[in-house]
Amino acid sequence: MAAITLIEAVNAAMAYELEHDQDVVLFGEDVGKNGGVFRATDGLQKKYGKERVIDTPLAESMIAGLAVGMAAQGMKPIAEMQFMGFIFPAVDQIFCHAARLRHRTRGRITQPMVIRAPYGGGIHAPEHHSESTEALFSHIPGLKVVIPSNPSRAYGLMLAAIRDPDPVIFLEPKRVYRIVKHEVEDNGEEYPLEACFVDREGSDITLISWGAMMHETLQAAEKLAAEGIEAEVIDVATVSPIDMDTILESVEKTGRACIIQEAPKSGSVGSEIAAEIAEKGVLNLLAPIGRVSGYDTVMPYYRLEKQYMPTVDRILDEVRTIMEYK
Repeated sequence: MAAITLIEAVNAAMAYELEHDQDVVLFGEDVGKNGGVFRATDGLQKKYGKERVIDTPLAESMIAGLAVGMAAQGMKPIAEMQFMGFIFPAVDQIFCHAARLRHRTRGRITQPMVIRAPYGGGIHAPEHHSESTEALFSHIPGLKVVIPSNPSRAYGLMLAAIRDPDPVIFLEPKRVYRIVKHEVEDNGEEYPLEACFVDREGSDITLISWGAMMHETLQAAEKLAAEGIEAEVIDVATVSPIDMDTILESVEKTGRACIIQEAPKSGSVGSEIAAEIAEKGVLNLLAPIGRVSGYDTVMPYYRLEKQYMPTVDRILDEVRTIMEYK
């Protein structure tokens, strides 16, 4: 067992499946010789060869279409989009084919494929490199959308994504690629998709987040504990479909909820979670549902990134407001 970063965990999970399943192939822009722009695929082409770890042209629609065709014939492709902001040329293939083939063929053809993409802000990147547009993909029936928050979850969820018979959008929060290490045993054990994780037990308020924002959320929970407010912290992990049972069970216990996300506020995954709580758990609520998010604007350039992204202080302010309701 070794302490590894999130990006190393992604690499280890892909390596495990390449080693143990000959149907797994990996391709994308610069994933082979260069090991990817963030080095997520470092060393994989050297170990598994150019026929299984393949450098492609700069052509996202082609990359996604290739994955659709391979998956339809029983292979298990892992396709990388270099940044989430570059994924839009591939949307036709993902939305109209990958997500629909099971339905279109009445279950005869499935799509065991993974589309990987580094996503989110916080690394001083330019336009199209910092988007958090998970809600677009969460809206499409037939797609699973997974966002790990730490190395151990990145490893287990990537294994589950590769093994899943349906297409999975696997979004990797690049801001936390290397900021924390976890002890992860490279044993091939997957984590369940479609399940939330309770990272901290609490009785006063439920904090709900995913991806990189889990780190600010957990820091806020520590500070709240010092004020006598015990927050329960939930990592959603799979934002489509969402494990609402775990969230509603927590809200029933605490009576309060606050959702923290990096994405813009309107029409977001956080909005859907808030609506589900309001619809199914309103009688348990002691206060309005809080939301801390990015703003309904384009992610700014790096000088304003910190003003755009939710901070620990913004979370604390929202929670204190919620706690004023008795």
